[in-house]
Amino acid sequence: MSYRELDETSTALARWFLAQGLKPGDRVALHWPNSIEVVQLFFGVFKAGLIAVTVNTRLKPAEIGYILDHAEAKICFSEPALAPLAEQSGTGRPTRSALPSPLAVDSSAAELPPLDPDQPAVILYTSGTSSRPKGVAHTHRSLFQTADMMTQDLVRPGDASLAATQVMHAAALNAVLLPSLYLGASVVLLPFDPEAVLDAVERFRATLVFCLPALWQLVTEEQTRKPRDVSSLRIIFVGGDSVSLALQQRSREIFGPEIQEVYGMTETLPITYNRQGSIRSGSVGQPPEGCDLRIVDHAGCDVANGETGEILVRSAANCIGYWNDPASTKAAMDKEGWLHTGDLGSRDSDGYYWFKGRLKQIIIRAGSNISPQEVEEALYRHPAVLEAGVAGAPDPACGEIVVAFLVLREGRTVSEAELRAFCGQCLADYKVPERIVFLDALPKGLTGKVDRRALREMLSTTTGA
Repeated sequence: MSYRELDETSTALARWFLAQGLKPGDRVALHWPNSIEVVQLFFGVFKAGLIAVTVNTRLKPAEIGYILDHAEAKICFSEPALAPLAEQSGTGRPTRSALPSPLAVDSSAAELPPLDPDQPAVILYTSGTSSRPKGVAHTHRSLFQTADMMTQDLVRPGDASLAATQVMHAAALNAVLLPSLYLGASVVLLPFDPEAVLDAVERFRATLVFCLPALWQLVTEEQTRKPRDVSSLRIIFVGGDSVSLALQQRSREIFGPEIQEVYGMTETLPITYNRQGSIRSGSVGQPPEGCDLRIVDHAGCDVANGETGEILVRSAANCIGYWNDPASTKAAMDKEGWLHTGDLGSRDSDGYYWFKGRLKQIIIRAGSNISPQEVEEALYRHPAVLEAGVAGAPDPACGEIVVAFLVLREGRTVSEAELRAFCGQCLADYKVPERIVFLDALPKGLTGKVDRRALREMLSTTTGA
């Protein structure tokens, strides 16, 4: 679809919304996989002054119903194969599984309203790993600022940008789709599948690809199994969770360009990223222009370089809060405009930032803090390990102990004792996993990240854990 076609069809769609009686500020739910249709829907909603509400395509009817009710969506656009799920949500809200034809819209039926850049444009629902999903509200201004920041050193006008994750999630929407369209680049959208990603890179000569670490691991393995022509790739953009040094090295050997790790969250993106020519492996990079960061201790005081604390962000790309949830908004955003991320990090003397994990995921063993990501990093260095996930298990003597869940490479075997001895070569004794559980696959959340909460829940039911 050309830019002209997107402009014309989204304008017709915006007029259709208004002709149906929807008013600026009304919510329209989008329950649609990566496709041209979902891009038309986003821009049609934006142009009509409505608010797009994203619904993850992997949700069950009850979960869909919660979002539709919480956002008070007036209508839900659900892709035909997904429509039965939305219809079974029990909300009674109207569902459409097809976009109206632009030819059926009277171009003079409804004038498009003027838009205030500070009015909400989208509500992005989090994956809800710790509680009910929260609706992160972004304005037209914060979406624009995100796109602008992402183009400072990353996306270029001539790029063919490939989004391998769903644009219902903030990462693909804000890191690929919007900045690429902002610059006039081409965008390739597809559902995630390692073979499909590589085939698309070869077919469309993709220059930029965005992926999550666990998914890029699978793409790397697939390229090893069946190489494609990936010489067009200029940027491999990976974020959403920690990227192990082992994956970075393997990816570099297979694809050539180094992984450019990015750190962000649904509430604001980007926070930091690595730039070509100044990539520091293991670091999440430096903030873009217009983004201020602090690392603070539990009392809210700035810590020295090298020390770990909570990451605070003040940025024009910050959300305005959580939809219909003033308590969560107040807890996350202070009066000076700082967003409290709930993430731990440190800053080195050169201004590079290092992600240290989530505050809620830190394992406290006998009074010592252990980052799951640090233990996973050590495990990934072993040649038999394909995937690793680490969680804390309650222990009467130590408070918590470290448990590792592993998926081994096909045809490889390794004992628990060997793995513990291997970890002991690079980790302090108290960080070495006391238990190791071997699985066929690690549980993943709705966005493709390793689900550490599911790992903790698995501890109570997995034999030998």
